[in-house]
Amino acid sequence: MATREFDSVVIGTGPGGEGAAMKLAKAGQRVAVIEAHDAVGGGCTHWGTIPSKALRHSIQMLADYRRNPLFQHTVNQVEVELPDLLRAADSVIDDQVRTRYRHYRRNRVEVLFGRARFLDPHLIEVWRPEGVGDQVAAKHFVIATGSRPYHPPELDFGHPRIRDSDSVLQLQHTPRSITIYGAGVIGCEYASIMSSLDVKVNLVNTRDRLLSFLDDEITDALGYHLRQQGVVIRHNETYAGVDAATDGVVLRCKSGKKFKTDVLLWANGRSGNTQDLGLEVIGLRPNERGQLDVSPSYQTELPHIYAVGDVAGPPALASASYDQGRFVGTHIADGACDWSLVEEFPTGIYTVPEISSVGRTESELTARQIPYEIAQADFKSIARAQITGHRVGMLKLLFHRETLEILGIHCFGEQAAEILHIGQAIMSQPGDANTIRYFTETTFNYPTMAEAYRVAALNGLNRLF
Repeated sequence: MATREFDSVVIGTGPGGEGAAMKLAKAGQRVAVIEAHDAVGGGCTHWGTIPSKALRHSIQMLADYRRNPLFQHTVNQVEVELPDLLRAADSVIDDQVRTRYRHYRRNRVEVLFGRARFLDPHLIEVWRPEGVGDQVAAKHFVIATGSRPYHPPELDFGHPRIRDSDSVLQLQHTPRSITIYGAGVIGCEYASIMSSLDVKVNLVNTRDRLLSFLDDEITDALGYHLRQQGVVIRHNETYAGVDAATDGVVLRCKSGKKFKTDVLLWANGRSGNTQDLGLEVIGLRPNERGQLDVSPSYQTELPHIYAVGDVAGPPALASASYDQGRFVGTHIADGACDWSLVEEFPTGIYTVPEISSVGRTESELTARQIPYEIAQADFKSIARAQITGHRVGMLKLLFHRETLEILGIHCFGEQAAEILHIGQAIMSQPGDANTIRYFTETTFNYPTMAEAYRVAALNGLNRLF
C-alpha cells in the first residue's frame, strides 16, 4: 500500500475541520481532509445545526401564516406533517455541501472519503466502505471529528419510538406526543419546535431551571412561553428506566413519575467522536465523554496533533469551532498565533421565540458585587415588531452604573441571534468606546429591530440618579 504525504491532514469536515483546512491551504500547505460520511460538512450540516434550524424556520413561517389575518379563511385547508417540513431542509443541506466542495476544490485541498485510524503518530490509514484503504502521512494532524448524541448503554436506540437529536430528524410521521429527556439547548429547541406542530410535549429537566447559564429573566420568559404553547415542564427529575412497546414508550423517573408518549427524545449530553481513531496506539486517551484534553493552543499531549470543535470540549458551538480551526491552522503554519479567540462567545438558541446572549448575567454581576443597571426595550413597543407581528420579546442590556460600560446583552424574541451582534460589536470595543451612550448618540434606521438598542439605552440612562 503506497503512502501519500501531506504537510497537514485534517480529520473531519465540519466547521472546525473546514476552518483549519482553509487556513492551512491559504498558507501554502499541501492539505488533505478526511471525511467518514459520504459528503462533506460534518454533523453540523447533515444532522445538527442546518437541518434543525431549517425545520425551525419552516415551522415559524407556518405559525406566521396561521396567525396572519389575511389568510384566516385558508388556515384550515393547510395540513402540514413533520416529514414535509423536514424535506424542506434537504435543499439547504445540498446547497451547503456544494458550497463546501467548491471551497475545497478552489483551494486545492484534497478530500479523502473513509474512516481514519492512526498507525503511528505521523501515519494514518483511511478505509473506505468497499474495503480499500490508503495510508496518509503528515507532519501535523487536526482532529475535528465532532460529536454524537450520548447513548446510555441500557437504552435501545434501535427501537422506533426511542430517538436522539440525530434520528428524530428521520421521523416519517408527526407524533401525537413526545417526551424530551434533557432540557439543555437541544431539548428546549425541540420542545419549542414540536409544540408549534401541536404535538403534546413533556420536557423533563434534570436541573432546577431551564438553561441555567442564561440570565434568569430570559429563562423565566422561555419557560412561560413554552408553557403557553402547551409544554409540560418537570424540573429536578432523574431517569430511572424506559419501557418501549408497540403502543408507546414510558419514561420512568426516580421520583416515581412516569411519562407515556408516542416518542421519547433523549437529549441529555453528547460524546466526542474519538472511537476507532486508533488513539490508543499513539498514547492519546479521551475522557469519559470521548473528548481530548488540549492546551490553550489546542494541542494534545502530542504537540503535532491538534483537536478542535466538539471533540475538544466546551463551548461546542459551530461558530466557535470554525474559529478554533482557523486558530490552529495559523498555529501550524506559523509556529505561533498572534491573535486570540474571543473569550465572550455569543450564544444562539433557536427556540420559538429565539434567544441570544453574550457577556455577564445579573446573577454573575451580583455575585461579583459589580454595580450594574438594566436597560431594557420590550419588542411590543418597537414599530418593526408591530409590523411583522413578532411582538413577543425584549432586549436587555446590563451596564456599569459608573463607567456605563456594557457588561452583558440578552435578547429574547424573533431574530434575537441577529440583533445581538450589534451590541456585541460595541461591547468588544476598548475603553470609552464600549459604553451604553453609543446607542443614544447613533441614528438607527426606522423602523428596524435595531432601534431597540436606542430605546433600551435611553431607558437605562433614565434609571441612573
